Formats: sequence, structure tokens, C-alpha cells
Amino acid sequence: MVEVLRTDRRDRRLRGKSDSLDAENAARAVLAGIATAVPKSADGQVEMLRTIKVAKDVAVKARSSALISLKQVLVNAPPELREQLQRLSKMALIRRCAALRPESVEDVAAATKHTLRATARRWLALEAEICAHEKLLTQLTGELVPDLVAAFGIGADVAAELLIVAGDNPERVRSEAAFAKLCGVTPIPASSGKITRHRLNRGGHRQANAALYRAVIVRMQYHQPTQAYVDRRTAEGKTKAEIIRCLKRFLAREVWARMRPFRQARQLASVAA
Repeated sequence: MVEVLRTDRRDRRLRGKSDSLDAENAARAVLAGIATAVPKSADGQVEMLRTIKVAKDVAVKARSSALISLKQVLVNAPPELREQLQRLSKMALIRRCAALRPESVEDVAAATKHTLRATARRWLALEAEICAHEKLLTQLTGELVPDLVAAFGIGADVAAELLIVAGDNPERVRSEAAFAKLCGVTPIPASSGKITRHRLNRGGHRQANAALYRAVIVRMQYHQPTQAYVDRRTAEGKTKAEIIRCLKRFLAREVWARMRPFRQARQLASVAA
């Protein structure tokens, strides 16, 4: 089985789009050797990680939305209620609102208390759900790639995102350079005339790219070897964006090396099957 990417945009503008045209273009891409990507098998623990990660991401967005709604209701609350709650910290505010006991809803203050309590309890329920998802992610990633999870700045969430990119059949990614390109951290030549330079790669898997970025930012703040590298490259005249691009490329190489036991285990399992 071969995975075919979307049709060339120029060809789509000229010929239009239909199921028959898409099928013809896919067949021509395979016959011409343009499409050679092997799709993910989606039949193992990495697929389990992906589904749990979807549930967690949805819960995180809903939790953020609940907190925004709570603060918006508080801004428009009656003055006496707003003055009691607006100076509290985030968690103190949520717990205080969750403990409100509105009586019969007969005025604006009672209705506001009812809304604040419902929103705060929703936030707490989502927080408990997210903690449960994170516990499962930590357990699964610890079983699959313990060395990767133990790396500085890479926790269960980042490791899960990078495993999802590799898939249950990581042998489809043929080299470390291919993995870096898949994550969108390979520099693209942008030279002109006598000037030789590279630019950021805006392609690749954007979630994996964001995961590498988060790990790099943590290392730039707390990892002494990374801080020394940043100081040296800054002294050479590199910008912060260029330094982060280099660090993401180095981190992709490190991730690929730390995933070697996982890749070897999958290869042995496929050979045994």
C-alpha cells in the first residue's frame, strides 16, 4: 500500500476536481514513482496513544473555554459578588465558585452564582479528565520509549506526539534525515547569487514541529549545555529564530537515536510475524 498526497494545485486549477480525476492522478503518481510513502499501520500502542491524545487535546480546549467563560461572567457579575471574587487567584476562584450555593434563582445575583458554580465544576471535571489522560500517556510512553521520556525537556506529551508521527510501523521512515523532514525541521535552501542561506521549513507535521519547539524552549531556559550553545551562536551573530531552528534539528536527531530500541523491537516483531 502506498500513500498518495494531494494533487498538484496547478493541475487541479487547470483540470478541476472530481473523484475520477483524483483516482487517475493518484494512479499516475504511483506509476511514475512520485508517491512512495508507506502509510501508518495504526494497529498498535502508538494508535492507542493517538486516540488518547485526541481526547486530552479536546478536554484541554474545553477547560480553557470554561475558564474564559467563568471570568467573562465574573466581569459582568453584580458588584457585591464581583468584589468578593475578582481578587482571588485562579484555583482559589474556581474552588470558591464551585462551592457557591445559590438559592432559588429569582434575581441576577442568584443566576450569576448558578452559572459560576456550573462553569467552575465543569472546569474541575475537565481537569480530572485531563489528569487521567496524562496518566495513561505517561504509562504507555514509559513502556514504549523510556529513554525518550527521560530526556531533558521531553515528557510524556512530547514523546507521544513524536511517536504518533513515526507510527506503529516506524520502519516506513527510512532515516534520521527523513524523520527530521517529516517533523518540518530540515532547512530549505534559499540562496540567491553569491549569498548562501537557508530558511525555515513550513511543511511537515505541524504538531510534531510544535512539540520539538516546546522541548527546545524548555532547554533554552533550564538546560545548561543548551544555554551555552545559545550564547555561542548569539556571539556569532545568529538570530534567535535561527538558533531555535538549529536546536530543533539537533533535537530531532536526538529523538531519532533515543527511539532506536522502539524501532528495533518493531522490526523484530515484523520479522517474527
